Amino acid sequence: MAITAQDVNKLRQETGAGMMDCKKALTEANGDFEAAKDILRKQGQKIASKRADNATSEGIVLTHVSADGSNGKVIALACETEPVSKVEDFQNLAKAAMEAAVSTNASSKEELLAAPQADGRSLQDHITDLMGKIGEKIDVIAYETVSAEKVVSYDHSNGKLGVLVGLTNTGGTDVTEVGKDVAMQIAAMKPIAVDKDGVDSATVEREIEVGKEQARAEGKPEAMLEKIAMGKLNKFYKDNTLLNQDFVKDPSVSVAKLLDNTNKGMTVTEFKRVAIG
Repeated sequence: MAITAQDVNKLRQETGAGMMDCKKALTEANGDFEAAKDILRKQGQKIASKRADNATSEGIVLTHVSADGSNGKVIALACETEPVSKVEDFQNLAKAAMEAAVSTNASSKEELLAAPQADGRSLQDHITDLMGKIGEKIDVIAYETVSAEKVVSYDHSNGKLGVLVGLTNTGGTDVTEVGKDVAMQIAAMKPIAVDKDGVDSATVEREIEVGKEQARAEGKPEAMLEKIAMGKLNKFYKDNTLLNQDFVKDPSVSVAKLLDNTNKGMTVTEFKRVAIG
C-alpha cells in the first residue's frame, strides 16, 4: 500500500524515530502502525544488545523535591557521548523519566522503568525507541529517593551530579540554606556514610588491617598495632563520614556542630549522591 507523508509524520510523532526509519518501518509493515512500532523497537533492542557492554560516562542528573519538602528523587540518565547528552530528545527523555518518578512515586529503578509515559509507552520502551533513533546505549544508571522531615537538593553546574540530603529536628524553621550547604559538602567531599555507624563492617575491618600494616611497616611494636590502627580508623571516620567531616565553608566546626548550632538537635538522617562519569 502507498505510504503517505502524513503516515510517516504520525509514526514519527508517536515514536520519535527519524523520518526515513519511519517510512522504512511502515513500508515493511504494509502500513500497519502497530507492526511498524514493533519494527522500530526491535531496532532499538538490537542496538541495546550490541552495545550492552559500552561505557555510559555522559548524560544528565536531575533532582526533584516534593512541594511539602518531605521527599526527594534523583535520576541519572546516561549515554555514551557528550553530544548525545545535549540532544533535545535525550534531555526530554530525562525530564519524562523524572515526571514518571514523581507521578508514580516509584520506589525502585525497576518500577520506574515500567512506569507508563504520557503516550502509553513504558519508560523502558521510550529508552529503547530512542536508542534505535540515536544509535547508542542509553540507560538509567541510578534512581534514588530520600524521605525525611525536610529534604534539600543540590544540582551541580555541570548537570552530571545531584545530591539529596534528609534533615530531622528542624524546629519548623526554614533550613534550606544550611541544607544546601550540607548537600554541597556531600557533592565535594564524597562521604561514604552519615556517621560511623553507617560504615559497613567490611570497610571497617579493611581500614583496621591497613592501619596495622602501615604501623608495622613503620617499625611500631606489635603490642601497639591495635591501638594505632584504631586511631587511624577514627581519622578515617572524620574524613569520610558526613557528620564528622570539617565543614568546608568553616573548618572550625564539624557538619554535626553546624547543624546543631542552626537548630538544637538537628541532624542528617540520610543522603544520596549520584554522579555520571
